[in-house]
Amino acid sequence: MRELQGLMARLLDVAAVIAGAAVASQIRFDAVSQRGFYAAFVLFSAAFALALFPAFDIYESWRGRSKRKLAGQVALAWLVVQGCALISMYTLTHIDIVSRLWFAYWSAIAATLLISWRLVTHAVLAHARRAGLNLHQVAIAGSAMHCAQIVRRIEAEPGTGFRATALFNTVPGTSSIAQPAAPGVTVCDTMEAFADYIRAHDVHELWLAMSLADERLVELLVTEFRNDLVNIRFIPDVRSLGLFNTSSVIELLGVPAINLVASPLSSSALFKKELFDRVFAALVIVMLAPLLIAIALAVKLSSRGPVLFRQKRKGADGRVFTIYKFRSMRVHTETGGHVSQATRDDPRVTRVGAFLRRTSLDELPQFFNVLRGDMSVVGPRPHALEHDDLYQSVVAGYIHRYRIKPGITGWAQINGFRGETDRLEKMELRVAHDLYYLGHWSFWLDMRIIAATVFRGLVSPNAY
Repeated sequence: MRELQGLMARLLDVAAVIAGAAVASQIRFDAVSQRGFYAAFVLFSAAFALALFPAFDIYESWRGRSKRKLAGQVALAWLVVQGCALISMYTLTHIDIVSRLWFAYWSAIAATLLISWRLVTHAVLAHARRAGLNLHQVAIAGSAMHCAQIVRRIEAEPGTGFRATALFNTVPGTSSIAQPAAPGVTVCDTMEAFADYIRAHDVHELWLAMSLADERLVELLVTEFRNDLVNIRFIPDVRSLGLFNTSSVIELLGVPAINLVASPLSSSALFKKELFDRVFAALVIVMLAPLLIAIALAVKLSSRGPVLFRQKRKGADGRVFTIYKFRSMRVHTETGGHVSQATRDDPRVTRVGAFLRRTSLDELPQFFNVLRGDMSVVGPRPHALEHDDLYQSVVAGYIHRYRIKPGITGWAQINGFRGETDRLEKMELRVAHDLYYLGHWSFWLDMRIIAATVFRGLVSPNAY
């Protein structure tokens, strides 16, 4: 059954790619003589979709997982597919014969179809599950508090199709769970009664909501069901220990390990983020090349000095790199290794520089930093090394901003925390937003930050 569902999903994806091209051709298609070339382009994309989509886990079960994240995964996968198809077609012929407008329509329509059919399918399944169909019964073992928390989460999202049917309080003497919030939930007093209930009612999901200290009990429960077809999932309570209020399981030396204080992004997430960064930065540089040249000329003609301002900043894991900006100040020398932030009506800022800083156009050369791998499109903004030395000892969690690559824009910036940090409270709020971003990262959140930056984050009263 699962194989059939996977095959149907792949066929629907191919259909979405072809249908998107067909609709785009109805909207915009001038090269009638190049129909064969366009058809080959579409077939290349369909083939790459079949080959690459599985690597993004979009054919796995998303029951109980974020549909926003699914949409982001599909969008990222489609972006990679189109990039690969473009490169392939470029190696075969001149890609400039492709109508850019047609390609944009096709990419947008196909992405909409790829995401839409999935969201519609999940909406239909969610409706069926709320009606009592396609349910997964769940038995939960753990302390009274942890069991109650998970039951509340299950109740809050009935569309996932999980239903709590049995609870086992593994910490006798704690708050009673004899009156669970969900009706029809059986509370077991012993592990034997708990195991008997699971077998008698054909429960296929067992969730162990225990602390890391309950190793012995976890082992007993796993051993108890070693001969049963029960999915056993360990949901450890590590939120009080982990920096980012989350945990992730990785493989380390061939064995599973749980991150408590580490980079909140998995290796696969980092790969996808970096892949998007490189493609996006290359597209921005190509599209904005005339603007970059115009700004460079304006900076050169407005005052004496180089076009680019270079400064050392810290990147991922504290590695130092050189950041690029369009120079917005007159050439001057800082004394005693002190770096002074720009202030309102700063006499060092040129007239052209004031406009560039106010509109954030001075940051555009940082897309070359992204191409070099020093920065990301979205991430915590890097500060001068002198400011890092100052703030990491007085602002809690400051150093953890460098667990991922710094970004051109970020969650703090679109929420108004940019520009001068003349008070410690401003830096504390900026760091708090950066840590929130680290703890809640998703491809969808990056897209939201980029969109907010384009539409309302470029011009800021705090940038001077």
